[in-house]
Amino acid sequence: MIRLLDNYDLTAYNTFRIRAKAKKFFEFTEPDELIFFLQEGGLPGNFFVLGGGSNLLLKNDFNGLIIYPNIPGVGEVGEDRNHIFLEAGAGVEWDELVRLSVVFELGGLENLSLIPGKVGAAPVQNVGAYGVEAKEYIHLVRAVDLQTGQKVEFTNEQCRFGYRDSIFKNELKNKVVITSVVFKLDKFPEYNLEYGALKAEVDKAGETTLQNVRDAVIRIREAKLPDPEKIGNGGSFFKNPVVNDDVAKKLKDEYKGMPAYPSGIDDKTKLAAGWLIDQCGWKGYREGNVGVHSEQALVLVNYGGATGAEVVALAEKIKQSVNRKFGIELMPEVNIIG
Repeated sequence: MIRLLDNYDLTAYNTFRIRAKAKKFFEFTEPDELIFFLQEGGLPGNFFVLGGGSNLLLKNDFNGLIIYPNIPGVGEVGEDRNHIFLEAGAGVEWDELVRLSVVFELGGLENLSLIPGKVGAAPVQNVGAYGVEAKEYIHLVRAVDLQTGQKVEFTNEQCRFGYRDSIFKNELKNKVVITSVVFKLDKFPEYNLEYGALKAEVDKAGETTLQNVRDAVIRIREAKLPDPEKIGNGGSFFKNPVVNDDVAKKLKDEYKGMPAYPSGIDDKTKLAAGWLIDQCGWKGYREGNVGVHSEQALVLVNYGGATGAEVVALAEKIKQSVNRKFGIELMPEVNIIG
């Protein structure tokens, strides 16, 4: 199915619920439809690939083309002794894929429950939570090359995954459109319960199973993070900063109780952006239509009627405040367009 629409309202396509329009909006449900579209007319100079809009902030109307790969379907495409390979279309809701993996008793994605967005965006952002990142289970990314109009594939190594980063955010930004992702999931799950309060929450259920881990993650997230259906937000607005070990040690000596975690990078430590923001007094702050969530300082919210520019202005104030107090520069995790 192809849809090509003019002056299309994007309010329902971004979880911040910012009112904005796209000059043109192209939706497709099969990779060949995108290839046909490219052959017929090509791309304008200004375009953007839209997923679930959960990691997106629109500053204003988008004077170009929105490409929306709404490709459905989840299915098994292979297996080996220890793994099942599941392929999911770019338009599948991420949490639906996680739910199905748990139903199929396949381990790996359970810690990533309730993360908003689409499967197609997961490799771009390398989504992660509770000590797990999508890169650990992505086997293959399938896409369409926007310059050649050909189908292409990327192995895990070729994706160049990093912390909330990938080749799709850098060298291949606006050069390919992800159409599906193949995940390599465990037949014999090994649980990762070391992050935060997850183990204690799972223990309440009395048994460590995929479903109990998923349920525990959902309970924790629902207690800490606002539902975008009730109040506009883009989830974690800033990345957790990664700093040199000596910087982290100096800060921990000065600020007792400051949380810090292994970064997976030699001589680097990951700090908790939400804690840094909270220490600067921002949690629960409100300024007109925008504010900082009362339970999670990492989440900026739209109380209704906010513009993208208002959110960006508040984010800049928070960045400056954290930098003054801690000497740490926060970087946005959301994709700011416009």
